[in-house]
Amino acid sequence: MHEHVVVESEDIRHLLDALKGQGYQVVGPTVRDGAIVYDAIDTVDDLPIGWTDEHDGGHYQLVKRDDRAWFGYVVGPHSWKKFLHPPQLRLWQAQRQENGFQFLDEPQEVPKYAFLGVRACELHAIAIQDNVFINGPHTDPTYAARRQEVFTIAVNCGQAGGTCFCVSMQTGPRAGSGFDLALTEVPDADHHHFVVDIGTERGADVMRDVPHRAASAEDVGIAEHLVAQTATQMGRSLDTTDIKELLYLNIEHPRWEEVATRCLSCANCTMVCPTCFCTTVEDVTDLTGSQAERWRKWDSCFTQDFSYIHGGSVRTSTRSRYRHWLTHKLATWIDQFGSSGCVGCGRCITWCPVGIDITEEVRAIREHDARGNADAKETTDGNA
Repeated sequence: MHEHVVVESEDIRHLLDALKGQGYQVVGPTVRDGAIVYDAIDTVDDLPIGWTDEHDGGHYQLVKRDDRAWFGYVVGPHSWKKFLHPPQLRLWQAQRQENGFQFLDEPQEVPKYAFLGVRACELHAIAIQDNVFINGPHTDPTYAARRQEVFTIAVNCGQAGGTCFCVSMQTGPRAGSGFDLALTEVPDADHHHFVVDIGTERGADVMRDVPHRAASAEDVGIAEHLVAQTATQMGRSLDTTDIKELLYLNIEHPRWEEVATRCLSCANCTMVCPTCFCTTVEDVTDLTGSQAERWRKWDSCFTQDFSYIHGGSVRTSTRSRYRHWLTHKLATWIDQFGSSGCVGCGRCITWCPVGIDITEEVRAIREHDARGNADAKETTDGNA
């Protein structure tokens, strides 16, 4: 179902009240530590009202807007995966008994989240992780349990950031599916309101407790115009034509060595990426040796230990680790899960300390394709 209604800005508080009344813990954007992060939201005053963010390679900065928009930012360093795929998770614990160790029950608390402010690219990222953790041959029970409970409130983008390229990846800036409600903010000084797209029966049920009116064709047209404008403001672009074959056939391209001279192997790009899901497992004991625990923790393919097997690490060089990450994200992911692993959010560009740009690296490989395409192009241009 897709019914459009209009909610005045002062009535959004009723939406939060309705969600909390149904037992949801509302999580959304808020300003903390100089960034817009995702955390618990109690009232609309917790939202980043009047703030926006500037993005560029290795650059992120909050600045004040000229209006009082509630969702007038792009994305921050957090993604929703930290709530569905926790950074740290205890898998089991055991205590020493007279006859050995006894495994203890490990009750898994399943929070009932309402995600407020999910962008279109992030909806696609969640869908990608659904394929990894739920729709594949092996289901992650923690992810599946948390995912089932989530109520999703998307926000269509009213502006793009300097590192956004969702249009190239066909993942935004408009939320097309995967939400219960989708908001488009119209932050006019004289009439600040939201056009709401009701996507599910569950969304319709919540909206019964929120004052609203039916949206007119003009209301819907204004909302669509705002999002269409955003699509023309992308800070980056990525040509995805035959990208899997391009990367497969350029494994030994000299560009990999060039980018390795700049890459710090810090893993920032994988930590902020909304689709990366690599983990490691750690076993720990207390000082007395009477209790043991096993923890799953986020890891990164940029760490040397990640590819360690008997005899040493498989990817010992920065060149090999960056090549593996980019090639998996844009090529082998397609073979593994049936889609690209990139949604064009631009976080990996923004939060790279040295500003390495995934779109720039692919462009450089494409322009100087090791198969000789660049030479062919030069010959053609010369004859012309």
